[in-house]
Amino acid sequence: MSPRVSDLLGGLAPSATLAVDAKAKALKAAGEPVIGYGAGEPDFPTPVHIVEAAAKACYDPVNYKYTPTAGLPELREAIAAKSMRDTGLAVSPHQVLVTNGGKHAVATTFMTVLNPGDEVLIPAPYWTTYPEAVYLAGATPVPVMTNEANGFRVTVDDLERARTPKTKLLVFVSPCNPTGAVVHPDDVAAIGRWAAEHDIWVMCDEIYEHLVYGDVKSVSMPVVAPELGDRWIVVNGVAKTYAMTGWRIGWMISAPDVMSAAVNYQSQTTSNISNISQRAAIAALNGDLSAVHDMRVAFDRRRKVMTSMLHAIDGISCAEPEGAFYCFPNVKGLLGRSIGGRVSTTSEELAENLLDAIKIAVVPGEAFGAPGFFRLSYALGDQDLVEGLERLAGLVASG
Repeated sequence: MSPRVSDLLGGLAPSATLAVDAKAKALKAAGEPVIGYGAGEPDFPTPVHIVEAAAKACYDPVNYKYTPTAGLPELREAIAAKSMRDTGLAVSPHQVLVTNGGKHAVATTFMTVLNPGDEVLIPAPYWTTYPEAVYLAGATPVPVMTNEANGFRVTVDDLERARTPKTKLLVFVSPCNPTGAVVHPDDVAAIGRWAAEHDIWVMCDEIYEHLVYGDVKSVSMPVVAPELGDRWIVVNGVAKTYAMTGWRIGWMISAPDVMSAAVNYQSQTTSNISNISQRAAIAALNGDLSAVHDMRVAFDRRRKVMTSMLHAIDGISCAEPEGAFYCFPNVKGLLGRSIGGRVSTTSEELAENLLDAIKIAVVPGEAFGAPGFFRLSYALGDQDLVEGLERLAGLVASG
């Protein structure tokens, strides 16, 4: 009997981060005292002026009809203006495609520029979607492991060791999910020059651009490495900056010929994105960045608390992240030990045991190409953050 689903989708892995978050929410709904560190979304409400813009849009009949596939002209203009304002990247609104969130922009990028046989360099630890989206485009993901001692910042030497004649594209993300690593501006420029030298495309995922701490600076590769010419694609969205994960607005920016193909692809898959969400995004981008400033202050406090508490647990080491809202502790010191009366041999098994024993949900490093680590989001309330880590410390101490 032939399979009931296609070979392509039969070989696709589910999103580990969404699976952990869904399991935690289901247990919580059933009355379990679960604390979830799995979700990659701010715990703040979407700013009021954005919600009000969406509510107003619901009563305007113009939003009840199909609109241009590439996005509302006003939103594409706002994205182009935002890119210049925030990173110095000068683009035309016609170089912008509005997508159903940043994940959709990533998948559309790969469908647009990759062919079977192409290889894509993906610095690891990586966001779970990158290799799977490359797989769906028929190309081959090539993980490039970074160095924990170097703060998980990818280097030109790392990339050069992985490059082959089939290398078509580099996935570059800084600040990074899951590690919180931010590549220094001079190194970003060097990586861009390396890619240009070898005619390699670069997809720059800038979704966490505003979530950096202290004196750390995030830069856009096409701006600091003009040698790239037009062999780059920038993907971004409103999700993290404006606490709008559920509104599903992202975008893709690139050269006109690339964007023409991407728009054509979207015309045959989704057509336009929700007009109501697009109107909300216009209000977000045309407003100021006060909302992200307030979130960043809270995240900065929480990252310091989380790092300190994790590092104090015997068997765990954790470098302080410079960006995004995740800690990525090394938990190899807990493997093979009795923790709460149970012995785990992998970080995946340990994560399952922690959910069973003390009702905390974390994402194991296996999901990010880095066994022996956990990803914990600090985009949750201060009280829950501390309580969950106290449970973990108590369990480890009990042996």
